[in-house]
Amino acid sequence: MTFNQFLRIIRARWVLVCAIVVLSVLTTLGISLYLPKQYSSSATVMADVRPDPVAPFAGATTLASTYIATQIDIIKSPAVSRRVVRTLKLAESPTMIERWRKETKGMGDVNAWAAQLIDKGLTVKPSRESNVIEIQYEGNSPEFAATLANAYANAYIESTIQIKVGPARQYADFFEERARAAREKLERARERLAEAQKQKGIVLTDERLDVETTRLAELSSQVNALRAMRADSTSRRNQVTANPEQFNEVLSNPVVASLKTELARQESRLRELNERLGDAHPLVIESRANIDGLRSQVRAETGRVTGSVRGGDNMVGQREAEAVAAFEAQRQRLLKLKETRTDLQVMEKEVETAQRIYDSIQERLSQTNLESQTSQSGIYLLSSATEPITATSPRIFLNTAVSLVLGTLLALMVGLTVELFDRRVRSPLDIHQALDIPVIGVLPAPKLLRDSKPSLPGLPFRRAKAA
Repeated sequence: MTFNQFLRIIRARWVLVCAIVVLSVLTTLGISLYLPKQYSSSATVMADVRPDPVAPFAGATTLASTYIATQIDIIKSPAVSRRVVRTLKLAESPTMIERWRKETKGMGDVNAWAAQLIDKGLTVKPSRESNVIEIQYEGNSPEFAATLANAYANAYIESTIQIKVGPARQYADFFEERARAAREKLERARERLAEAQKQKGIVLTDERLDVETTRLAELSSQVNALRAMRADSTSRRNQVTANPEQFNEVLSNPVVASLKTELARQESRLRELNERLGDAHPLVIESRANIDGLRSQVRAETGRVTGSVRGGDNMVGQREAEAVAAFEAQRQRLLKLKETRTDLQVMEKEVETAQRIYDSIQERLSQTNLESQTSQSGIYLLSSATEPITATSPRIFLNTAVSLVLGTLLALMVGLTVELFDRRVRSPLDIHQALDIPVIGVLPAPKLLRDSKPSLPGLPFRRAKAA
């Protein structure tokens, strides 16, 4: 369907379209005028998410979004609605009682029924970027809407105070009883500790244990140092035993070095004599004897140097054994001293534990006493609800505009639907689409000029031949 066809259809069905639009607007206008007027009034409160100075740890880790959502649920809770009913004495109104008996036949609680009834006009709107909550109430009269909005705000603040104070008062009695029992336990522990100190003659502030502990630490340091020296000396001894000639102290000894130099010179001289004179010559025999003597001297001097290393290792081992024995004796002495003080230390721990328990209970008791006496809830009334001047519903102009738009759409849909069931030829294009044949000419209307040419948008025009 082209736009030209659409306009032709609407032009042909304009009576039906206009009738539907007018009927829709008149119906909406009549309903809007018939409905009773509703008035809306709002009161705003602010929920402070900062820690309470009286109870700084209560809700300190609560997220702001979660906290606001919880407060909204509290406002919408039946407890707040029932508090509003009790405050305004709605359940005592004869009109309300008569309506309750008529709708429920006298069954159930009139306060709960009234609370459920007034909840229908309540709307709670949180702010997107702040902790402000809007309590909006819609009623049949401006006075009733403002009264209910203020009543809900006050009942919400009182409920939050009750939620905080009620459990605190119950906990205060519990902690007071526990504090009395903890104080008695602390006194008994102190008496047992004083009696044990008097019997054993040991004061907990005695410095003997610290002195013995320091002495043990010093002996432990000596043992560790001697063990390190023993490890070094044992390593050197093993090196001497495995290859004494390559030991550093042997190589650096001047006597051994001079003897080895002389030995090398004699061996060189022996090789020269052996080449010139032969093995049986007296000079060769004498040179061999000198070489053997020098080798004996080298071995003797090497043994003397390595012997000092072995002696040093034995001495370090003896000192290590003495230090270990002294350390063990000191450790046994310290263990005996600790054994004599174990009972007193256990009693001292009992006194400290009882003192900590008593202090924590006493601190919690003081905290709960403060919480039970507080009159602040962290919810503050920013603005009270006032009587609205104009009604919020029904909105006649808005409803009329919406009905005009929707009625127009409905009228167009109805006109197109009627056209589907009563299809008529309204243009040459309709003939072309229906019969799938070309249009060769169009006769002008009688009122049009004879020399005017028909306009067929989108179609080829062919002039009719003369008969």
